[in-house]
Amino acid sequence: MDDVLPVKMGKIVKPRPLQAASIPGLLSIFQNEWDSLMLSNFALEQQLHTARQELSHALYQHDAACRVIARLKKERDEARSLLALAERQIPMTASSDIAVNAPALSNGRKASLDEEPGYAGKKMRPGISASIIAEITDCNLALSQQRKKRQIPSTLAPVEDLERFTQLSSYPLHKTGKPGITSLDICHSKDIIATGGIDTSAVLFDRSSGQIMSTLSGHSKKVTSVNFDAQGDLVLTGSADKTVRIWQGSEDGSYNCRHILKDHSAEVQAITVHATNNYFATASLDNTWCFYEFSTGLCLTQVEGASGSEGYTSAAFHPDGLILGTGTSNADVKIWDVKTQANVTTFSGHTGAITAISFSENGYFLATAAQDGVKLWDLRKLKNFRTFSAYDKDTGTNSVEFDHSGCYLGLAGSDIRVYQVASVKSEWNCVKTFPDLSGTGKVTCVKFGPDSKYIAVGSMDHNLRIFGLPSEDGAMES
Repeated sequence: MDDVLPVKMGKIVKPRPLQAASIPGLLSIFQNEWDSLMLSNFALEQQLHTARQELSHALYQHDAACRVIARLKKERDEARSLLALAERQIPMTASSDIAVNAPALSNGRKASLDEEPGYAGKKMRPGISASIIAEITDCNLALSQQRKKRQIPSTLAPVEDLERFTQLSSYPLHKTGKPGITSLDICHSKDIIATGGIDTSAVLFDRSSGQIMSTLSGHSKKVTSVNFDAQGDLVLTGSADKTVRIWQGSEDGSYNCRHILKDHSAEVQAITVHATNNYFATASLDNTWCFYEFSTGLCLTQVEGASGSEGYTSAAFHPDGLILGTGTSNADVKIWDVKTQANVTTFSGHTGAITAISFSENGYFLATAAQDGVKLWDLRKLKNFRTFSAYDKDTGTNSVEFDHSGCYLGLAGSDIRVYQVASVKSEWNCVKTFPDLSGTGKVTCVKFGPDSKYIAVGSMDHNLRIFGLPSEDGAMES
């Protein structure tokens, strides 16, 4: 009895069904349940097969719809481009007729006819097409391969020459009533210097002859940016009057306004030309940057920055052309993917608005200038590796520029300083410091000439200054 365990169970026991009272009855119950399970499984398989057929049909319809939409988009983009080209050719033809009947009108005076009320219609934004993206990508691949084999040119001015640089000449290019050179650019193939001034005009200067080639008048406010295309046949000017102008060179050396671009709603602060030499970008205080086509002057896309930003103050394309750098008025440097127009990274750390941006020809370094000095960024690791605080806290850096070989870096504030480019870990030595001979205490722009044989400097007076070796300059002028 010790091995027997009591079993507790209810006093009321539910009686078994009659079929479960025998083994044949239990087998019958199990058979019915098995048949019910098989029927349910068969119904589920039928439903699955039907769902697969419906999904296959839907996918086929979706693929066909996508093909139709892609074809329609392509036809729409082509039609928009043709329409925009036709719209721009109509005023071009009219202005050409005016030029024939009134040859005395030139440059901005003729172009001012295009500024009559109602002339500028609503600009279209066809977007950056697949063919343009392919062109940009091919250009990037070609330039990247060349960069790997790049060697320092033998004609580049050595450090010893830069240490002996002194002011060679000073040219009064702009009006004394509104002095100040805000920007400059150099066409290396023709050795022509373009300057933009507070006096609302841009001046093209032939350095070899020491003569003014042309004065580009037409803007109503100060010129904030000037740029050549690669051949020097076209000049771009951006202004505080919210417009960008494309000037076409002629055989007699004069330049006439070819397009007036009115896509921005605030001051245009920067213009930069793409490596393909077929496109350019503009940046404005309206917190947008635009991507244009040279041949038509058409704005392909206009990209707006994040909300809260006060606008763009500088811009530059990477030498390979796949990324665009923009500086903002709230001290950030934004890097954009040109193909997708996406902000891929942002560099922070400056104080004050970004006044200048310059990419090195080696493709790795980015130099940015602001009130607190110049910062150098390594694009491979996306970090700041060196800072030049050249001036006191009340004196900002107005310009920073790598030379075309990527061997020298120039910066401008209350004076001009030239550094020898080194690696990330090596020291960047200051080769030469030039005083501000304008007496204004503010140097606004600095550019290296071909092979760094000379340095062009603009200040808040009306003079363009050239620094170089007296003997070499004299030989070239003779």
